[in-house]
This record gives sequence, structure tokens and C-alpha cells, in this order.
Amino acid sequence: MRFRIGFDPDDRKKVHDYWDEIFTTQQWTEGKFTAMFEEKWAAWNGLPAHSFGSWSGAALTALEFFKVKGKIVLCPSNTFMATPLSVVKAGARVEFVDCNREDLCLSFEDLKRKVERFKPAAVWVVHIGGHIAFEIEEISRFCKERRIVLLEDCAHAHGASWNGRKPGSWGEAGIYSFYATKTITTGEGGILVSANKDLQEFSKQSRNYGKPDFTVEGLNYRINEFAAALGVVQVDRMADIVAWKKAYAEKHLDPKFPNRVKFPEGMISGYYKYIIFDPVEKSTGKVYDQPCHKIMNRDDELPNTDWVAKNHWCVPLYYKGE
Repeated sequence: MRFRIGFDPDDRKKVHDYWDEIFTTQQWTEGKFTAMFEEKWAAWNGLPAHSFGSWSGAALTALEFFKVKGKIVLCPSNTFMATPLSVVKAGARVEFVDCNREDLCLSFEDLKRKVERFKPAAVWVVHIGGHIAFEIEEISRFCKERRIVLLEDCAHAHGASWNGRKPGSWGEAGIYSFYATKTITTGEGGILVSANKDLQEFSKQSRNYGKPDFTVEGLNYRINEFAAALGVVQVDRMADIVAWKKAYAEKHLDPKFPNRVKFPEGMISGYYKYIIFDPVEKSTGKVYDQPCHKIMNRDDELPNTDWVAKNHWCVPLYYKGE
């Protein structure tokens, strides 16, 4: 199956119509489609949503709001470098936590040890490959009991749910990416979801230089109207994309790859990746082939993370791929 961005050609006319409207109105930012994109995402996610020009802008906004500068933030090493780099750029110190072999996500057992050792202000949990971290309930409960800010990196988790509950709803905030390869995409972009009303208001100002009163030291993290219009179309298409991938995986891949990530009852994956634990000749590589602690030249002992890096592969799975 060849790589294919998850965009249905049938939606091209609608996108062009939306873009023509943007050309006509001459409002290329902070307009109708940005608001519509946020409304549609919030309707799916079940939480208020605020769009950004990138995952990074949304992540830095959340970290600044929770005042982590000069403090410690825990982060899985089995993630993209964007996650620990957000901590570094926020002026905090990152310490790494091991993952589980079953879901490739943050290990609750190691998290408890690292919390005792480092006394963190915040924790990043990353939903890997399209599914939700299997121990998210335990992680969320533990962080709430200890008043540790839990942030969810939902960059892979479009379309996922667990018994109807959506990513980003277990922590103080969830941050999504709409990079070109994601299950749904706007080319570049991000969105922050949160039930925290103060964070919602902070996000609006942070992404727009602190306007209107400049009490927030914001920068330009805005999404433009053209990307937002793509997002509107993609959110409408998301259920179809996820259902197509799920049906294809169950019919063609599950019987062939029994040694794979298997989801708990009630969990629906967005199938950003189809992850197996046996070598396969025609794979798309790995989710991450080098852990972040290795990239950052750290000597952390994270045995499951090191094992996962060597022992998983991704089978091609693209929406209506050939």
C-alpha cells in the first residue's frame, strides 16, 4: 500500500469553494473558517477547542499557562522529539519515563517511581500510533491525587475513543497535531482542547501576541483561514477515514499479524499506525526508531523503551491507499 495523505478527492470541490470564499472576503486569518474548525473539533472532542498554527504553539501555551518554568516535567522517551523539546523551550527540566511494551505508551509503574524521585510539576502522556494509552485512567487518577498537571500529547490520536471518551479529556489539556502525515491534516496546524476556562482564555491571547490587552506575553501561533478550511472538511470526513482504516485492518491485516498491538475492550484507534512486534519486509519503518533519551545523550535506564525501539514495525495502512 503506497503512502497517501488522508484526504478524499471527493472533498476537493468543497475545499476550493471555501478557498474561493476566503479570496472573496479577503479575510485570510481570524475568520469564519477558523471559528468553524474549532466548533467542529469541539463537537467531536467534547471539549472547547482552540486552533494554533502548530502542535508546538499549543504545547508551549499550555506549559506557560501552568508555569512549569524552572520546574521538572516528566515525559516518555518513546515519543517524537517535539514533546521533550516543548519542555526545554518552556524553561523546564525534562526527565524521562519508561513505556509499556503492550501499548508503547507511558508506563504507570515507572511513572510512580519517577514522581517519587523527581517531584514533577507536570507530566506528558503520549497516545502512540492512534490508540489511547492503555493506563490513562490510572495515570490521570494518580496525577489528580498528587496535584500534578497532566498534559496529553494527542498528535496521533485523531478519531480515537475509549467507551466514547475522547483523547485530551483525562488531563488538564490535550494537544493535537495536523501535520501532513496525520490521520487528518491541514498541512500544518494544531489544536488545544481543555475544560479549564482560564486556559481557554489564555490560549486565545497567547496565540495572538497577547491581544487585546497584552497581559499575556503571546506570539503568533495563529492558524490561517486556508488551513482552517481544510480542517473543516477533514473533521467532517474523519469518521469515514477512521472507519475505512478500521475495516481494512480487521479484514486484511489482523488475520495476518496476530503479534500486534491489541486494544482493550471499548477502545477505538484512529489507526495512525498499524503496529506489530515481528519484522516485516514491506514496513513503513517504526513509529520511532530512536528514543528521545538516546537522541539527547542521556544515560537513563528505560528497558522497555529500548526494547520497543528494536522490536516493533509498522505495516502500511493508508486511507483508500492503493
